[in-house]
Amino acid sequence: MRLFPAAVLALLALSPCPALAETLKAGESRSHPVAATTGDFIHGSMEGRGLRLHLVDGSGQSVRLLAKGDRDSQDFMFVAGPQPPYALKVESDLGGDYRLHIHRPIAKADQGIAAAALSSPGLRALAGGDVDGFWRHLRGPLVETEGVQPPLPAGQVLLTFLWRGQHDNVWLFAAPSGNHDKMQRLGQSDVWFASYVVPASTRLSYKIAPDVPELKLPAAERRRAILASAQRDPLNPHHFPDHVADIYDGESVVALPDAPRQDWVFRQPGTPVGTIERLRLASPILGNEREIVLYRPAGYVPGAADNGLLLLFDAEFYVDKADITALLDNLNHSRRIPPTAAIIVANPSNQTRAAELPPNPVFLRFLDQELMPWARDHGIAAASERSVVAGSSYGGLAAAQAGLNLPHWFGNVHSQSGSFWWAPSGAEPEWLARQFAQGDKVPVRFHLEAGLFESGGKSILETTRHLRDVLMAKGYDVRHREYASGHDLAHWRSTLGTGLVDLIGYASPDSHSTSAVNR
Repeated sequence: MRLFPAAVLALLALSPCPALAETLKAGESRSHPVAATTGDFIHGSMEGRGLRLHLVDGSGQSVRLLAKGDRDSQDFMFVAGPQPPYALKVESDLGGDYRLHIHRPIAKADQGIAAAALSSPGLRALAGGDVDGFWRHLRGPLVETEGVQPPLPAGQVLLTFLWRGQHDNVWLFAAPSGNHDKMQRLGQSDVWFASYVVPASTRLSYKIAPDVPELKLPAAERRRAILASAQRDPLNPHHFPDHVADIYDGESVVALPDAPRQDWVFRQPGTPVGTIERLRLASPILGNEREIVLYRPAGYVPGAADNGLLLLFDAEFYVDKADITALLDNLNHSRRIPPTAAIIVANPSNQTRAAELPPNPVFLRFLDQELMPWARDHGIAAASERSVVAGSSYGGLAAAQAGLNLPHWFGNVHSQSGSFWWAPSGAEPEWLARQFAQGDKVPVRFHLEAGLFESGGKSILETTRHLRDVLMAKGYDVRHREYASGHDLAHWRSTLGTGLVDLIGYASPDSHSTSAVNR
């Protein structure tokens, strides 16, 4: 481990401080000590291309992968464990300059942590019973239909998440309520639980977060602090993605018996593998640079009359985490869709994503004048009636706006849990729905989807339903689906295929997907 003078150590002390600027050679790593003790909450960021960041404990072991190198600017959070002194280890395959910055260190002493009736028959039996014996047989959340009080409606189950250990608090990250929920303690035991009545078709990814710092910060930052301790459920062997670095990486997944099948997402034996090309595109219009992933199916012929095209946002999610190219290989090989290539757009940072994907005329100019002509020059293009623009969350919002404004490029829109509640500062919610209502109809078809767990007020579920109604009133061709899921890439990676088949496919979806549909 490299030693640093006192001036450098001060930069990574437990106080807000200027960024540390360094340079790495290709293949080199460097460790920076950080003055954090057990329970301290640390929030920082790292800037530079292709950088990985590990949290290293006092024995020199990596205890957590904080940043994977999938963006040029990466935030990280952690709560220091019981093995100080800690260090931040930076790795680079590419080499180059980087900046490391501790933004929000809060010592344990300054965190101000404050200190039911059971529906589940399993928990009723557990209360005052043999906890160790009960725990040995658990393989994830409890799923119960019999003996639940009060009795359940048809098609519903009681889903109970569990954690064991002595803690100040335990939270469920991405709960079926659509929120992050505080778990309850079972009597005086060391068992914590949270129970929900959900459809038997539920698929949900989640984490459990013990000892979440309760910080004296704005509400949005307090909410995000759950990421500092959120980890996969140690009881549950099922997780997404398939390959994870440590217990903090990825999410645990629960899929109930009637959840839609996900055959499309897994690579099938004998399926030809398409090509993936990762290129950098500098944009004078946006004033930044990003990675663009170009996917071409096996046997792809540029310029063929029946080619299809997918433009998809958030490459760092769909490519690097969800391996969406496996889905595209399967759909192309089985001829469920025409020979379809893809342009998958990465985000330089969280900040650029938040600025560009919500309706932004400058980003539309980038798509229209730079990205699509550039992709065409690389042999990836299709007629608008076989071109789909797609995305989730802010990406789903951006896809719908691109359909409204750029129908000469995109004749189809697939929005997965689009953030249609969005409005410019000072404007009423649902700005984009008003643009569709007030504007002329354009030659675009829509596939809208949302999760039943994304509800409440001006939520994604409600505003997606409203946009559906607006579009249908204007005479648009709209396919609308709702699923027993949340704001969840583990779910979206499959339903992206459903949308492609609905919009440009050769056949209607079969048993790969079940959902409520409105046409």
